Amino acid sequence: MKGKSGSVGIDIHLASNAVLPEFVKECGDDESLPPWKWIWDVWKFAQEDTNRVTFSLKVGLACLLVSLLILFRAPYQVFGANIIWSILTVAIMFEYTVGATFNRGFNRALGSLLAGIIAVVVIQVAISTGRFAEPYVIGLSIFLIGAFTSFMKLWPSLVPYEYGFRVILFTYCLIIVSGYRMGNPIRIAMDRLYSIAIGGLVAVLVNVLIFPIWAGEQLHKELVKTFNSVADSLEECVKKYLSDDGSNRPEFTKTVKDEFSDEPAFRRCKATLNSSAKFDSLANSAKWEPPHGRFRHFFYPWAEYVKVGAVLRHCAYEVMALHGCLHSEIQAPYNLRCAFQSEILDATNQAAELLRSLGKDVSKMTRNLQTTLLKHLHKSTERLQRSIDMHSYLLITSNPDYYDCPAKPAAKPLKTLSFNPKDFSDGLTEPETTKVEPNAPLTMAVQAESYHETMKKQQRRLHSWPSREVDDFEEDGGIDAELIPRMRALESTTALSLATFTSLLIEFVARLDHLVEAVDKLAKMAKFKQECTS
Repeated sequence: MKGKSGSVGIDIHLASNAVLPEFVKECGDDESLPPWKWIWDVWKFAQEDTNRVTFSLKVGLACLLVSLLILFRAPYQVFGANIIWSILTVAIMFEYTVGATFNRGFNRALGSLLAGIIAVVVIQVAISTGRFAEPYVIGLSIFLIGAFTSFMKLWPSLVPYEYGFRVILFTYCLIIVSGYRMGNPIRIAMDRLYSIAIGGLVAVLVNVLIFPIWAGEQLHKELVKTFNSVADSLEECVKKYLSDDGSNRPEFTKTVKDEFSDEPAFRRCKATLNSSAKFDSLANSAKWEPPHGRFRHFFYPWAEYVKVGAVLRHCAYEVMALHGCLHSEIQAPYNLRCAFQSEILDATNQAAELLRSLGKDVSKMTRNLQTTLLKHLHKSTERLQRSIDMHSYLLITSNPDYYDCPAKPAAKPLKTLSFNPKDFSDGLTEPETTKVEPNAPLTMAVQAESYHETMKKQQRRLHSWPSREVDDFEEDGGIDAELIPRMRALESTTALSLATFTSLLIEFVARLDHLVEAVDKLAKMAKFKQECTS
């Protein structure tokens, strides 16, 4: 024990090869962060969206303009100390977008006006009751106003005006208390209302006239970016699923934490799922904005943007489900995935092209029914569905007839998929058919049976779940008869994972029909320019 009396010091000596927990390392890294690294992070943050810098400078300019009323003697003599409410109004009312500023300003103005009127009325009633009862009336009114405003701001339909109820509460309390002590409450209420009006006017003028940031434009860009994010993530997921031979499987901890550094589109698609609150906020702010830019007519259908975003999120849910199949523990054999590669890629490319085309139409504000792309997409999806139906026996490997019946050659149906049987199992020897012998039917049957048995073993050697090869059991001294049904069931499970992936892809295509309808409805209500396509 060292140090002051009454204190206990504990010395912990770690071994040189001790391993610290991850959170300890992260904390240590943050504490030793060099200043230049912090400056670089701030610079990158500002470069991501230059409007952030513009907004900061505009707030500083608005505060400076209002502060001049205090710094100069003439306006300060007119308004006195109440001019400080102008600075407070600018700091509270100035929002990132023009629509949010108008919304906050409306709540601020209406709340201050109602609070001033109620305060003047209550003070007059309190004065009429006499000097003894006046403080009790004022105290009771403060309690009732506080309880009423706090309850009403929780009402579901009044949640957008929550800030207005807060303004009523603190403005009423300040006016009525200061009026009771300083006298002349009507004069105090009027001076503070003038100061609030000056601050609100400065905030609105600076926000609208100097590099305005429109909530409607932000919502429009976010929706277009969401289209591209979902399309990129879909292509990224499918291509990785078809090209993954199981050699580079991510660790389980990275899968749980969604740490996929080689999948940037997945992160953007994941952010799409959390965009509901952002879309709602931007749409509510855009309703307060006057006609501007490309949005030149009143009562613009901003709510339809939210609906289109909701349909897009439902499509993104399917992409996330496909991503879950990509990183699941149970995987179909690689060669089995290659058997349906052309059909899956065709449907994926058509779906991604349709998504990008819809995003382009929204970006350019043009109306296009996309009938040609929809027909191509439906044809490619039907081709994938027919391919799965024709070769469904490949997805049910636990059927003993598939391997034991020589009447089902495996090479023949695979040719219809534009797939080379040599790719399906390397090193396999095709049965020779050039030389015909008297016992040819028996020889071909034996060769076909040997071919199917070799194919079965080759599929088990591929990276699939369970990871232990069946040949290991055979080398250890044979397979127990009780294990054969279980192993066949596991083989069927790995094959059915491909059916799950393709069914999710088909469901994604089905949801695109609803997305096309939602975009077309938005184009009608927003009066997009009609564009004719062949």
